[in-house]
Amino acid sequence: MNGSLPKVNKLSSEELNTFEKQFKALADTKRLHLLNLLSIRGEMCVCDLIEELKMPQSKLSYHLKIMTDANILQKETRGTWSYYSVNEGHVDNLLSEQLCCILKPSK
Repeated sequence: MNGSLPKVNKLSSEELNTFEKQFKALADTKRLHLLNLLSIRGEMCVCDLIEELKMPQSKLSYHLKIMTDANILQKETRGTWSYYSVNEGHVDNLLSEQLCCILKPSK
């Protein structure tokens, strides 16, 4: 990395709480599996996710809610089914150099 990294200011309590929520959402094997599956397949119906992940609908709904509340997944309801996809812009932000600079000591 060179000297062109963005200048990062001290984070507010609200910003820290947001990052905590997002990292907690990612700190689970089932949710990482879900994120990986949606990254590979793109948008999927919850009915297909149940089948693919071999998970009861109630447990899957719990994990999907955590991921959507953390803004990692997007949900679209069509009729009686919900479709989920990765919130690519938000995930890109989480994996950005800016976040790296927040967590990495300055030189």
